[in-house]
Amino acid sequence: MSDYLIKSMCYDGQIRVYTVNATETVAEAQRRHDTWSASSAALGRTMVGTLLLGATLKGDDKLTVKVDGNGPAGHIIVDSNGKGEVKGYIANPKVSLPLNEKGKIDVRGAVGTEGTLTVTKDLGMKEPFAGQVPLVSGELGEDFTYYMANSEQTPSAIGLSVLVDTDETIRAAGGFMIQVMPGATEETIDALDNSVKNIPMISKLMDEGETPEQILERLVGGGEPKILEKMPIAFKCDCSKDRFAGAIIALGKKEIDEMIKEDGGAEAVCHFCGNRYHYSAEELEELKENA
Repeated sequence: MSDYLIKSMCYDGQIRVYTVNATETVAEAQRRHDTWSASSAALGRTMVGTLLLGATLKGDDKLTVKVDGNGPAGHIIVDSNGKGEVKGYIANPKVSLPLNEKGKIDVRGAVGTEGTLTVTKDLGMKEPFAGQVPLVSGELGEDFTYYMANSEQTPSAIGLSVLVDTDETIRAAGGFMIQVMPGATEETIDALDNSVKNIPMISKLMDEGETPEQILERLVGGGEPKILEKMPIAFKCDCSKDRFAGAIIALGKKEIDEMIKEDGGAEAVCHFCGNRYHYSAEELEELKENA
């Protein structure tokens, strides 16, 4: 089943709910970066959270989420847009830790409990919008929830979940975002709180075959959810040889000259997808002309 995200409204417009299956998307990132279990779960949760935030944007508008914690995984950077495309990387992909006290992957141990979560939105205006909050948990679901409440003043509940198999592959990944609209009643909010507290782990449900529609039903079944859109999502990187060439030109003639003399060429590697681009000495000479 291809990955997709569902946008819905329920309780007569009092609540907005997004649910997403991102299993193949996170699996693609795991394969490209060869991440180990704790890094896979941390990167995967950040990707799912960024997809959910990105789904609130229009088309080509995009956002970047940076998680900068004090754990061994280092920083995590993920880009997404309003079309369901996402790419991301983690500074240290090779983190594997003992399971936490609940018998789950220790994401908090990998990310750390001190640091920041920063969201930068490029909405096509002159200046991008940036919001930053301190990490409150390191588990990431709570951190995204805290960001929404504090930076965007939108009371929300965000659940992020990644199931990693014993051979390091991704068995399931997904999540949800519930947003409380102005005018929501206490009764509705209480019903949602109850659903969120009692829902099993999303990746476990998806591993058992549940769809985003079924998870939506579990969360807000009594609220008559109306599905507004079903959007495909995928890992997609927009890097190219031309784009890296622009970055090489920006280094200036002297730097390019040193590359030619010392290395006889250059290789650029994309952080986000791992693609490699080689530039011969002749190609570097051409770029030097434009520097």
